[in-house]
Amino acid sequence: MTQAAGDESIRDQKEEACSELPMAEKRILMGVTGGIAAYKSCEILRMLQKEGAAVRVVMTGAAQKFVTAMTFEALSGYEVMRDLFPNRYISRTPHIQLAEWADAMLVCPATANCIGKVANGIADDLLTTLIMAARATVVFAPAMDFRMVQNPVYAENVRKLEKLGYGFVSSEYGDLASGLKGSGRLAHPERIIDHVHRALADSDSLSHVRVTVTAGPTRENLDPVRFLSNPSSGKTGIALAREAFYRGADVTLITGTDSVCLPESIRTVYVRSADEMFQAVKTDWQKTDVLLMAAAVADFCPAHVSAGKIKKDKSPQSLELDRTPDILKWAGENKGNRILVGFALETENEESRGIQKLRSKNLDLICINNPMEKGAGFAGDTNRVTLVDKHENPEKLPLMPKWKVARTVWDRTQKILGKGS
Repeated sequence: MTQAAGDESIRDQKEEACSELPMAEKRILMGVTGGIAAYKSCEILRMLQKEGAAVRVVMTGAAQKFVTAMTFEALSGYEVMRDLFPNRYISRTPHIQLAEWADAMLVCPATANCIGKVANGIADDLLTTLIMAARATVVFAPAMDFRMVQNPVYAENVRKLEKLGYGFVSSEYGDLASGLKGSGRLAHPERIIDHVHRALADSDSLSHVRVTVTAGPTRENLDPVRFLSNPSSGKTGIALAREAFYRGADVTLITGTDSVCLPESIRTVYVRSADEMFQAVKTDWQKTDVLLMAAAVADFCPAHVSAGKIKKDKSPQSLELDRTPDILKWAGENKGNRILVGFALETENEESRGIQKLRSKNLDLICINNPMEKGAGFAGDTNRVTLVDKHENPEKLPLMPKWKVARTVWDRTQKILGKGS
């Protein structure tokens, strides 16, 4: 095999591997401005690539004081663009061609200076000129000292740009370069990636739709240190909440997982037991248009909970159990005009049992899976599911990543909502 043929084979393999990634064939233009958080942009660039995106980098002069252009060129595989008037021209209008190339633009980190210039229509370098020329959604991930965040001029610039449709990933509270603590720290990389996903979706198909998603296990205490539970990771429910956010919904996630990193606009309610999850669903019920019940809620809980740790020599020989609340049944009985999506985990006769659950609980759609099948078990990143709606025509989906399952479930749910896919 010749070198050229070998290179082409490797390229084909890479393209095939990327085809099943959430940002496959997407092109991200990443602007890096002059802040100490510029070094974190290297990690974010790699995360975007791992999601399948092609990333090109534009750096300001100040950004190059913190990280070299060579670093981003080595990571991205593209020449870093730095000058509005380069010594050699690839094209007559490089800022226009780059702007048209991008499916989304991320400025990370975004300084107060860059945000202020864009808010006031100033385009005096390549990056701000590209932002002015952008056709795709631009997302700013600010990072700066807390005193700058608190400056009313900066706050007004952010409000102005948000009204104009620019996206912002709010900075977080934490340790700053000054050695002090405060708001201004660059957002967690996962939150930044989520906002890029939303920009790429370029869709408000679920705008003004209020979505509640349940996720993860519940834990039913035996005593203060022991509980009954299951191995659910909550990954499916979290993927459903993220996908709803990408499509513009107002999202609440009720989860039994310990902690998740999600966009700040996703309201997250942490619960422990089935009863706590039930109370959280009821609390949000009047504000819910769509409920996706992806949580692995325990069916049983101990009839008696010990106030102290049960000692080995006093351990019970049998365990008396009570039924936990059937949240989905309650939702079906109080459905109104809401859309209900249920999830059924079955180890045998899964299709017929799933359809029975669809009928008995007054669901609009049910997602059935068997954890005994390869790639469909707890805590994994893939699943193999069957979707059944009220017409009871099963649609068997192949093994796919859970993010893709979430997309498919939402495509079907939007059709039920009358909002297309």
